[in-house]
Amino acid sequence: MSPGTAGSISHTGARLRVLAAALTFSIGGAGIKACQLTSWQVASFRSGIAALTLLLLLPEARRGWSARSALVGLAYAATVTLFVLANKLTTSANTIFLQSTAPLYILLLSPWLLREPIRAHDLGVMAVVASGMGLLFVGSEHPYATAPDPVHGNILATLSGLCWALTLMGLRWMGRSQHAAPGSAVPAVVMGNLIAFFLGLFFALPVQAARPLDWAIVTGLGTIQIGVAYVFLTGGMRHVRAFEASMLLLLEPVLNPVWSWLIHGERPRSWSLVGGAIILGGTLLKNALQRGRLLDGLIAGQGARSHLAQRLDVLLHVAAMEVGLRQVPGEMTHVLLHAGEGLA
Repeated sequence: MSPGTAGSISHTGARLRVLAAALTFSIGGAGIKACQLTSWQVASFRSGIAALTLLLLLPEARRGWSARSALVGLAYAATVTLFVLANKLTTSANTIFLQSTAPLYILLLSPWLLREPIRAHDLGVMAVVASGMGLLFVGSEHPYATAPDPVHGNILATLSGLCWALTLMGLRWMGRSQHAAPGSAVPAVVMGNLIAFFLGLFFALPVQAARPLDWAIVTGLGTIQIGVAYVFLTGGMRHVRAFEASMLLLLEPVLNPVWSWLIHGERPRSWSLVGGAIILGGTLLKNALQRGRLLDGLIAGQGARSHLAQRLDVLLHVAAMEVGLRQVPGEMTHVLLHAGEGLA
């Protein structure tokens, strides 16, 4: 086998790993709704299991812990907790789409928190994302079995998007530090899950009744939907360019509501689907603009530090997934998605 063929196979396999990560992240909404444990119990136990899984599977999760990691972990803990609470109250589509509005908050807050100016084309992205967000709140939503309180669920999902934006900006802040340790994003994720676990216990206990199936689901959400997804993402990001990975990972918010429809018969409103499409379109636009700036910087002969900073910036504005943060050799790469995360 020629080196070129081997490289092609390696790149194809890496793409498949990133797609597998997106697919695994996407089961979060349907899994949360299938579990009959309370929202706080799912949020707490899922995060606790996820933290243990990451500590076992990823060596970088066991080093580089710092006060900055803990601070960013607080924002991440709020993100994943709100993601679960929202999924229990509103549709999976609304939850993931509203969380995907994080780029809007990043653009609004970056001038104050990161001292990054708003560019002219950023205003267009903000308008696109904001219009899509507005459509998610158009009209009245009738409650039903898998979305018993859509109004409050939508509010929680919106807050989850804000917290996800704070998480991404916090990770960028960490990456700027002269003392940033390699892989420092991963400890922040682990610490965030631990914070979500311990704080959630105050509302999760006692567990009055739980089926074996419920324990199996919440265990799967922690180990597979978060832990294994990170493993897939780890292998894939070593051989896939940041922009390409960010595009592949947009599969997560597309599939998330599909699983809830297939498994639970949950049908999002037409306005929600249109709004979600506009939000994801805004994310695509933001990524394309960031990629253009990255290429311009390379052509202009900017140094390696600037190249890495811009490449990081591309991924920081992909907030369409619950979670997705990886360290590849020599650089910090932040990928968005709970998605959801969790989310997120």
